[in-house]
Amino acid sequence: MRKANIPETITKRIIPCLDVREGKVTKGVAFQGNIDVGDPVEMARYYYENGADELVFYDITASNEKRNIMIDVVSAVADQIFIPFSVGGGLRTLDDMRKVLWAGAEKVSIDSGAVRNPQLITEGAKAFGNQCIVLSMQVKNVSSSRQIPSGYEIYIDGARRPMGLDAIAWATRGVELGAGEIVVNSIDQDGTKSGYELKLTKQIADNVPVPVIASGGAGNPQHLRDVFVESGADAGIVASITHYGEFSIDSIKTYLTAESVSVRSTW
Repeated sequence: MRKANIPETITKRIIPCLDVREGKVTKGVAFQGNIDVGDPVEMARYYYENGADELVFYDITASNEKRNIMIDVVSAVADQIFIPFSVGGGLRTLDDMRKVLWAGAEKVSIDSGAVRNPQLITEGAKAFGNQCIVLSMQVKNVSSSRQIPSGYEIYIDGARRPMGLDAIAWATRGVELGAGEIVVNSIDQDGTKSGYELKLTKQIADNVPVPVIASGGAGNPQHLRDVFVESGADAGIVASITHYGEFSIDSIKTYLTAESVSVRSTW
């Protein structure tokens, strides 16, 4: 499927992800065993100064704890960066979205709240524009069934609750409701550093006319090359490989350029 309004030569985006818990950036494997990594404001500034194309901030326990997102942290991060900034976690109403955008985010990422109330996608798109609404999906590889024909099931609440919802069907419906981007979070690959879930990402990219962002599994620059070239992703989220200093945004982009993948140059 040709993606609407997306030029074939558009550059691929590298997007560091700040998973935030109790005010600290944290990282785990398969959404479990998280350890603290650093301060979100300092890390956001570092990534901005070192060539990140965008930044995503997830308050990873807000949905499960049924509380509002940490607006003060969102605002502090927004004050430090001048690149697109997407925020998610615990967004359940139009007012929740509005507060995040007023705090300085350019996009809102909705996940569990959208599964529980799909009309939230449409309400957000009508109020703020499709380009502001990112549908983030927590997806696990399961056995194919009549209910889950693709073999990929949607989970919510920090990958704690299966929903009996097929990932491809949900991505398609989310775009029909007004989502302007899709983030594919692979529960199985999260934090493993063994590569993105290429099959899942390709299936979704082939079935929706909006940008698809791959998340979960990046362990080296080749993994980004693979998800861009083989799966058709428009952007790749990184965390472990850059949080711990194994690779810089610049070194990843240098590798991708050598592999004929179009990326924006770092400063």
